[in-house]
Amino acid sequence: MEYFRSGLKSVFGGTSFWKPTDGTRNERLVSRVSTSTLLEDRRDACRALKALSKKYRLEVGAQGMDVLRQVLELDRNDPDIVGYCLDTLCNVTSKEIFEEEGENDINMKVNVGEQFTEMFLKNSENITLVLSFLEEYDFRVRWPAVKLLTSLIDSKPKEIQDIILVSPMGVSKLMDLLLENREVIRNSALILLINLTKSNANIQKIVAFENAFDRLFDIIKEEGGTDGGIVVEDCLLLMLNLLKNNTSNINFFKEGSYIQKLAPMFILPPNLEEIGWSPQKISNFHCLLELIRTLVSPNNPVQIITACQKTMRNTDLLEALCNILMASGVPADILTETINTVGEVIRGNLTNQEYFANVLAPSNPPRPAIVVLLMSMVNEKQPFTLRCAVLYCFECFLFKNEIGQELVIQTLLPSNAGNTTLTTGQLLCSGLFSNDYLSNWFSAVALSHCLIENPAQKEQLLRVLLATNLGAQPHTSKLQAKLGILMLLANWMAYCPPAVKIFLNVPGAMAFLTAQTSASEYDNNEELLQGLCAFVMGLCVAFNDNSVPNYSKENLSQLIEKRVTTETYSKKLGEMSRHEVYAKAAKQPQIRAKHSSELLLEFEFCKLFKVLEGVIIQALGIQRDLSNGISELSLSERENALLLQYKELIREQDKKLQELQKISTISRRKIKN
Repeated sequence: MEYFRSGLKSVFGGTSFWKPTDGTRNERLVSRVSTSTLLEDRRDACRALKALSKKYRLEVGAQGMDVLRQVLELDRNDPDIVGYCLDTLCNVTSKEIFEEEGENDINMKVNVGEQFTEMFLKNSENITLVLSFLEEYDFRVRWPAVKLLTSLIDSKPKEIQDIILVSPMGVSKLMDLLLENREVIRNSALILLINLTKSNANIQKIVAFENAFDRLFDIIKEEGGTDGGIVVEDCLLLMLNLLKNNTSNINFFKEGSYIQKLAPMFILPPNLEEIGWSPQKISNFHCLLELIRTLVSPNNPVQIITACQKTMRNTDLLEALCNILMASGVPADILTETINTVGEVIRGNLTNQEYFANVLAPSNPPRPAIVVLLMSMVNEKQPFTLRCAVLYCFECFLFKNEIGQELVIQTLLPSNAGNTTLTTGQLLCSGLFSNDYLSNWFSAVALSHCLIENPAQKEQLLRVLLATNLGAQPHTSKLQAKLGILMLLANWMAYCPPAVKIFLNVPGAMAFLTAQTSASEYDNNEELLQGLCAFVMGLCVAFNDNSVPNYSKENLSQLIEKRVTTETYSKKLGEMSRHEVYAKAAKQPQIRAKHSSELLLEFEFCKLFKVLEGVIIQALGIQRDLSNGISELSLSERENALLLQYKELIREQDKKLQELQKISTISRRKIKN
């Protein structure tokens, strides 16, 4: 008891927080527990302490915690007294503020429950002792033991995880609770395991290999699948904990044929419009979709993603997801997340991408699902999050898909076929030149993804009349529309001298870029526009074949040096990668924007900028006269790179020579002395 009292003094600065009368009453009860020889007396005293433990938590905890722990060891064969002790400890260590405590209690100022939890955990054997009571089937023992562990892990998750990890059969005892036929214990065990498995890969692996997935699928089935209650959601949340950022468990999940068990959950009943979606069904579906995305997340190793994508196709899970896309009566948030999920199931997988390209919407006449989705993207009346999801799905469809990129560009090219059906190209063009600045941005970014790592389509796109319009000053005053068009231009001209040539021939194009790059004032993210203009100017130098006499590499370099100045240009270009918007966009392929004003840069452009910023700086290096009268900028890229290598070698050799000279000088001085 003195141990806990001394601990409380260090935390609260003394023990004057309870009234003497209350302290005396609790002390008498604690004394009865520790000194009575009759089990009945000890049991009655423990029952009384439990009754007081909410209202007089501080007193009961300070005076009785050590005694209660002793009772758990000495009287463990009596279910009643063990239950009273566990319940009392649960109340004492709870983070919750009880109504009985009153508004002026010390717990309102300092969370007493957390302090008692900390004291209880100082001896790890206490947790081992509580875990041992999970083996008891008696409800009076097992139920309060589960509640106490849940309370403790809620306050100190990391500490409990560390103790349970080294406790013999600790995880196994918890997993056995999922087989409980008493739902209150089983359901509480689910919550306990959800908290236990957060951010701990080792515990996640143990739980997974303790047959967790089979047990969770059994519970989901018992509870009615996606139509079930919150218990189904808890099961899915626990699965998510086991799989997120855990490639070992994802591999185990895939090889254990658990993806096959997920597939039927996505099949919608034919009368869904009549039945409707309950709030709980929506929550369950969100968890299911997040589970699928966890398996095929772009952050996973490529081989795992590919294997999961293949399984999802072979088990008709991809088909079920596409059916949800085209179904009527699906809530907007579920539809949005399904679009994102389909995107990641097909991303970079040519077979899945081809399947998606052939999905038809049940319209009259039938239209490709891609066309229907793009119609939503360029429609300003559609929800913002839905439009973002469609763009991401379209980007995933084009990712490493040269065939898909070509099909989209083909719909933009002049044709004599007289085809009157609406195409992806027509939709992107309509969005690009609409009066809705968000449609401008979405369409420009979507079109740029048709060109990524595809030089052939960059040149094909030059055949489209669209090119002359793109090269001119953006037709809108909205910053986002300008950024979208400039990112499209950057993707188009990178590694494509013919595109640079066409752009340089557009009247006023360079004047616009020069004016923006040399501007000295900006606000509301205008620095991004100026940095992007500087980047596009740099591409015009780096990928210039000198076929436009007035805008050769040398002429453009001089233009930048005289009109912008090299210092200003470097500053504007450098500000791009240092901007918080750039850092956010470069994190992940999916656009994570809560508001339309956040749509500025996108992932693939940031990748391109990172690769080419150095190339541009090198191409625009400050001119230095060389011994033979030529300048660095008049050299080819290959010659320039070779020259830089030689310079670096000379610097290293010069540095070594200076070090040797210093050593030689020091040696001579020592010899003289």
